[in-house]
Amino acid sequence: MSPGEKPRIPYWHLWTDEQGVSHQTRCALTEFDLKTMQAPADPQWQGQRTTDGMTVMVTVQPIGWVGTWHENPKPQWIIPLSGRWFVESMDGQRVEMGPGEISFGEDQNTVETDGRKGHRSGTVGEVAAVLMVVQFATPPTVASPCRFA
Repeated sequence: MSPGEKPRIPYWHLWTDEQGVSHQTRCALTEFDLKTMQAPADPQWQGQRTTDGMTVMVTVQPIGWVGTWHENPKPQWIIPLSGRWFVESMDGQRVEMGPGEISFGEDQNTVETDGRKGHRSGTVGEVAAVLMVVQFATPPTVASPCRFA
């Protein structure tokens, strides 16, 4: 990325369609402004801020951990800090992610189909997956892939 070029930060969006089926779409954060966080620091690219009541936590998935089919408890950003993990949506797509890759889990309001509801997730490989989770207090959207463009 050149110094004057706006960033494009990729992320996966796990979302629910009108029929209650979860999907994953590759999206990008693109709304950035070049400004200082606090003078006299030099300007840096800053994305949109959300001040909605949020909960921030770190969770550790042990080696071999697999979470059976479930929905995210709230719309939430999931950022792997170390290790690798996967997310499988109801449509059968499986995405594996590691440090530096981002997922937005918004699969609430799914409808159970063939024993699947929401998503499955779990650890990949021979090390635990350490994830930072930022949960939103606002309700989820439906049929809105890439809502953080």
